[in-house]
Amino acid sequence: MKSLDAKLAAYRENPAVRDSFIIADAKDPDMAFGVQALGNRRYLSEKGSHPAQFSPEIWTRDEFGYRNLPEFLDIIREVVAQGLVDIMLMSAHVNEQLTIKEELFRNSHITPAARANDATDVWAVRHGNYLSHPAQSFRSASIDHIQCGELDCDRSDNEFSGANLGLYSVTYLNDLERDKRTLEAFHQFREEAERKNFRYFLEVFDPNLDSGISPEKLGGFINDQILRTLAGITEAGRPVFLKIVYHGPRAMEEICQYDSNMAVGVLGGSAGTTYDAFRLLHDAKKYGARLALFGRKINNAEHQLAFIEFLRFIAEDKISPEEAVHAYHGVLQGKGIIPNRTLEKDLELTEQSMRYGEDDGKTTITFKQNPLAKQKKPDTSVDSVSNSDWPKDINGRPDFASMNADQRLAYHTRRLGL
Repeated sequence: MKSLDAKLAAYRENPAVRDSFIIADAKDPDMAFGVQALGNRRYLSEKGSHPAQFSPEIWTRDEFGYRNLPEFLDIIREVVAQGLVDIMLMSAHVNEQLTIKEELFRNSHITPAARANDATDVWAVRHGNYLSHPAQSFRSASIDHIQCGELDCDRSDNEFSGANLGLYSVTYLNDLERDKRTLEAFHQFREEAERKNFRYFLEVFDPNLDSGISPEKLGGFINDQILRTLAGITEAGRPVFLKIVYHGPRAMEEICQYDSNMAVGVLGGSAGTTYDAFRLLHDAKKYGARLALFGRKINNAEHQLAFIEFLRFIAEDKISPEEAVHAYHGVLQGKGIIPNRTLEKDLELTEQSMRYGEDDGKTTITFKQNPLAKQKKPDTSVDSVSNSDWPKDINGRPDFASMNADQRLAYHTRRLGL
């Protein structure tokens, strides 16, 4: 059984369970950004770079700066081999390469998924003006191409060589005619998905233009729209889970308590600081979320595997977000990687954009004060904390509940080989 299904089953059996948090890596930026989608070449897999043709009189490979598709696929393979995420979200094309042709997920607990629609509010191509217009529904990928790579799948046994989980996104604009058209397109997709036994999860973006709703009220508007929409859908056609913007503790608890069988996840938004990502996962889980789906936050990390590992530590309550930022910088230092920001800057909370194509911008995410941002990094030297200094349980395993901050940081830093 895939870990996604096992964790969802555990939640439904006992809604109070807190130790089965789901993490998804959204490696589908090629559905939005084009050439620059795959990220900066500062981080590559252990396999390193792949050949590329560049005319020296125009630019060099290093000057160009962005990964090519083979380098991007290597990173996905590496993340899958690491095994710490539960879902790998891809474009239909990447899904075909890795899931169908390569069978990368055949013996993995990770569930492959593909973006099933690409509404116009993700058309973040350079020099385009699409993002300045109200979102319109659109689908490049077909369900059959996601499931089996062909126009018409063999459905005799409901076993598919490709992904059988897709992301479908909607954007409510608080505009009667536009929202009606968006929901009509969603209705058509749901009917097709049910007929073809295709599972999906529902991503709900905030309005991509001014909706006339104040930021402090936007969470209520989105929650009501989601629940109103789902009320007209029976179990056979409902999403496996939700992916929404985090609008703070009250909005998250409001929707999570509504139906314990409905798993709610948060989307990551723009890259931001490392603390932005770690704190978002921590707080979303604290107030009821059961999933976190991060794309740009992972893809733009200085070291994706270490970044994902600390996401998992936070999800399992083994380390705090503040401690994780310190330890993550320790990993970067140990690997000789220059961080994107100083430790002090990386411990700041910044205003996050939830729109594609924007590196900054405002949203309604609210956090309480960051208590450790200005503190000095704990001393994790051998003289300060030895291997025997952290508490252990009766089986000799680290007892995280009994550790103080310095001991937890020292344990994770040393465990990662610094």
